[in-house]
Amino acid sequence: MDEWPTGRLLSTAARLVEHAWAEALESQGLTHAGLIALHLLDSGPLSQTELARRARVENQTMSRTIERLEREAFVSRTQDSADRRRQVVTRTAAGRSAWDRTRSLEAELFPQLGDPQALRVTLLEIIRSSSGSRWRN
Repeated sequence: MDEWPTGRLLSTAARLVEHAWAEALESQGLTHAGLIALHLLDSGPLSQTELARRARVENQTMSRTIERLEREAFVSRTQDSADRRRQVVTRTAAGRSAWDRTRSLEAELFPQLGDPQALRVTLLEIIRSSSGSRWRN
């Protein structure tokens, strides 16, 4: 591995991190998509459409994520009183608890790096330079 190009190292690390992360989330009754939805609900209830927009996924994809979160009792969906066609998603107490439990997962799963902030900056630079206009925010 010492001779591998940086791209291969990054790709391998990404796959291994993704597998470890998915396994840890599954033990909490979550998926990566569910974790994103719970995070987006940190500021309060949102419509399903707004959740999908903020997560940068299709409404149908978010609908499946919300359905799973509802089965786990992490969110509730109610009809919007102002527009009966819209669904408002609210994080429940169980969802808040699940979100709180995931806050320490990263530190538990991955080794402490010399300068985590420098790594974040580098990863953001790689993502932005490699993705064109798709992930500018």
